[in-house]
Amino acid sequence: MPEATFHFPTDFRWGTATAAHQVEGNNMNNDWWAWEQEEGRIKEGHRSGLACNWWERAEEDFDRAAELGQNAHRLSVEWSRIEPREGHFDDAALDRYRAILRALRERGIEPMVTLHHFTNPLWLAEMGGWENPRAVFFFERYVARVVEALGEFCDLWCTVNEPNVYVYMGYLAGVFPPGKKDFRAGMRAGRNLMRAHAVAYRRIHALQPGARVGFAHNLRIFDPANPRSPLDRWVAGLQDRSFNEAFLAAPTRGRWLFPLGWGFAWRLRRTLDWIGLNYYTRDLVAFDRHQPGAMFGRNFHAPDAEPLDGGYGELYPDGMERALKRLSYLGLPIYVTENGIPDADDDQRPRAIILHLHRLWRALQGCIPVMGYYHWTLVDNFEWAEGWTLRFGLIELDPETQARRYRPSAHLYRDICKGGAIAPEMIDRYAPDLRPVLLP
Repeated sequence: MPEATFHFPTDFRWGTATAAHQVEGNNMNNDWWAWEQEEGRIKEGHRSGLACNWWERAEEDFDRAAELGQNAHRLSVEWSRIEPREGHFDDAALDRYRAILRALRERGIEPMVTLHHFTNPLWLAEMGGWENPRAVFFFERYVARVVEALGEFCDLWCTVNEPNVYVYMGYLAGVFPPGKKDFRAGMRAGRNLMRAHAVAYRRIHALQPGARVGFAHNLRIFDPANPRSPLDRWVAGLQDRSFNEAFLAAPTRGRWLFPLGWGFAWRLRRTLDWIGLNYYTRDLVAFDRHQPGAMFGRNFHAPDAEPLDGGYGELYPDGMERALKRLSYLGLPIYVTENGIPDADDDQRPRAIILHLHRLWRALQGCIPVMGYYHWTLVDNFEWAEGWTLRFGLIELDPETQARRYRPSAHLYRDICKGGAIAPEMIDRYAPDLRPVLLP
């Protein structure tokens, strides 16, 4: 009896995802660069520095992506390069981004461009950042300039990356700029981010009627630690609604939900052509009355779960299928805009890729409209507050010498991308322990 091969659609997008500040290098004019200079902000005192040197040499890694069989790439443009001073746009920076997008197209790689991926120009940060309602106007003006300049090479736009993560990390946990622990300030910033998404959506379509516009949503699984406990179910549901649902309700249903607010948000309704899923891991949640700042929840990972490097979470591939099923109720095309694990020695990543893609394949069999998969990430990069301590790349990078080396997982992903399938021989070669799981 022939063994199963898990085939994907012939027009499926196979790619990787990156963010400007994490790969370009020397982004000195944004709030993250300033944050890195403050003692104790970044693990082990790391700084982004030259990062992956993409501002000068991105094309060399695009060659590697093409060699690895990829036909899509998600990247972001850096607002502080394009508008270094309020109202002043740098045409040379836009020309460099045009060259970058042209280089992708020349290699048969379709770009998805993210317009805001965590970083803000210093001038905006000094004006209060996203707490300032004027940020919505500033963002619309910047987006219009970018689309006018780059629209020749891109019609697939991601307005904002992970607004829920941005608010949580910057305004509740205080580990991203602006480093606050202020619930009300965070909710103001979150509402303004979602308003900015909506005005950008309409402005992009006015400039480029055929554009496809969405945003990348981090969906984290929150499961009750004890499913039979009403309190555990309640607090897991509260965290889920606050982190996962609130940022989806406004652009789909035109409603503000707690914690972003209450009531109607009609101007935001129907401002998604597609939705992006960033999926990484899950939490178990137990009720804890001593944790009011965490919505009375104590979050941890399953004791029998396989842990990831650096305490990043647990390997939970079933969450991929669960998240895709959940987003399918929005009735929109879905892109998996990020998925990956930190794994410096690459002993988990091959299995993780196969397992997560197998769950994605199962979602496709259920007629869930998943259009593409962007692995996080192509090359090891500067991982925000974790610095260089977490290695997500298919390609290993030495940030001091800029030397690169393919990890075994890069070859696995190449074989999947080029074949458009997960074949038994791939499982045997890269993750033989999965054979009894996937090929019984």
